[in-house]
Amino acid sequence: MTGFDGGTMGSGKLEAEGKPETEVAKPQRPGRRPTAKARAARDQVDAIFSQWRAERPDIDTSPVQIYGLIARIQIQCTAFIEEALVPFDLTRGTFDVLTALRRAGTPYSLTPKQLVQSLLLSGAGLTSRLNKLESQNLIARLAEPSDRRTLRVQLTAAGEAVINEAIPRVFDVQRSRLQKLGDDGQKRLLEELSRFAEAIDTWPG
Repeated sequence: MTGFDGGTMGSGKLEAEGKPETEVAKPQRPGRRPTAKARAARDQVDAIFSQWRAERPDIDTSPVQIYGLIARIQIQCTAFIEEALVPFDLTRGTFDVLTALRRAGTPYSLTPKQLVQSLLLSGAGLTSRLNKLESQNLIARLAEPSDRRTLRVQLTAAGEAVINEAIPRVFDVQRSRLQKLGDDGQKRLLEELSRFAEAIDTWPG
């Protein structure tokens, strides 16, 4: 993902420990008025855009406004999700592994390759998360009955209990941030984001 001014901010993936690759902004608590820092997000992006427009009037720098706001949203979303996961002793990275297993259905088991594909991770990044979850007794790595060389990752009973409790909490805090948009606003946002995602996915090269 790009930074506020279009520079490299990181891949948009989480590091192996589940922490974001960028500095995480302090999350806003539900029910509180936005801080001056939060209100200034658009102003900060606009200021960067104005600087580039002044320095390079020969090129179109308008993408800075959109990609800068996307970067800001990514940082803020990671921050409030991480905060919601503190009571469960999970990070965004380990939470993602548990949710991938949970939504796979019983017996809540996937191969490491399937997890890598689902989470868009490197093998090394996944291994670090699995090591952490195994140390917490939330997952087990089991030999595949048909091929002893292949492992499967499976939720333990403790892991299933934790993720079943954590998922509603995360969805609640996500939903609370969307409420100001209203139902129509959320629908429009989803439609525009879908169009943008499709445009990027189908871009040649």
